[in-house]
Amino acid sequence: MKEVIMWTIDNNKSWDHLTKTYYWVARMAEVPQSPVHHAEGNVNVHTQMVLEALVSLPAFQELPPQQQEILWAAALLHDVEKYSTTVTLPDGTITSPGHSRKGEMTTRQILYTEIKTPLLIREQIAKLVRYHGLPIWLFDKTDPVKALISASLEVDTRLLALLARADALGRICQDQADLLYRIDCFEALAREQHCWGQPRQFETTQAKMHYLTRHDAGPDYVPFPTQGSEVVLMSGLPGAGKDTWVQRHYKDWPVISLDDIRRQNGISPTDKSGNGTVIQEAKELARTYLRKGQHFVWNATNITRQMREQLIALFMTYDAKVTVVYIEVPAAKLLQQNNQREHIVPANAMLHLINKLEVPVSTEAHEIRYVFDD
Repeated sequence: MKEVIMWTIDNNKSWDHLTKTYYWVARMAEVPQSPVHHAEGNVNVHTQMVLEALVSLPAFQELPPQQQEILWAAALLHDVEKYSTTVTLPDGTITSPGHSRKGEMTTRQILYTEIKTPLLIREQIAKLVRYHGLPIWLFDKTDPVKALISASLEVDTRLLALLARADALGRICQDQADLLYRIDCFEALAREQHCWGQPRQFETTQAKMHYLTRHDAGPDYVPFPTQGSEVVLMSGLPGAGKDTWVQRHYKDWPVISLDDIRRQNGISPTDKSGNGTVIQEAKELARTYLRKGQHFVWNATNITRQMREQLIALFMTYDAKVTVVYIEVPAAKLLQQNNQREHIVPANAMLHLINKLEVPVSTEAHEIRYVFDD
């Protein structure tokens, strides 16, 4: 029987070791925080207090060991990008706008290129970093229920509440009791909406997408089934193996390949104006298939959520059912496979793409499939 090895960000969790080993831990000491919300001091001090608070929580101690490691890593990384986002305003206020969103990206890069981490574990940690403030700010959202349900499709709300509680306890501030009350309310709403520690369930994938894409829809509404194309949208870094996977599983389906269109028209991947022409030609071909109700594959990197959302919105206009297939291999293998391709992506360009990578999530399409080699 194959031995199951538990992942950990580091076996040595002493702060001295972490500071000496990881540049992104060492630089936390350089980042100031608002004395109103963080009278304890800089990000270095706060992060240590959060970790201490986390491991002391009974709910944390009851978790399986692997979930403890995931949550501990998320707590270590939750403010990793305050380093690049913290600003002091003219009135002396210290703020870090966007640090959670940028922290998700940095967490993904660290755990993909620096610390070997299985994809599903890495993405749990990245999403905990991304949403760590949601339990506190949920009720300031225009639609708290939709914000909660959407988040539950990306992150474990129970782990998220534990992280938020440790974040609130691991600081010195006047409003700590209010922060903890907000987290309690987050938990109560998650239980009420059937998404506490689990994704909100929908009757059908069409019902899920109807709810997520319309302002006036309720989560229990089930729309009448529609008959449109089935579209497979590929996603993955260059060299991950998308072409091979398509040939193996969808060899009888029409394939819209941006790379093929570029080569047919003699357009370089770095030609921005030319790429616009390529995408328009590909979209026109897609519309032809969609009008006929014909199934097809859209094969391109599609590594950013914005790019995928634009395409999925087009496909769903024609009542298509969209499956996103995300392909990933370890960073070392990716670079090796890239070097073996006929059309090699330069190393600096590949690094840029890794830094932009946003792994697809369930809120984006009817179905998400992960094909990975850990």
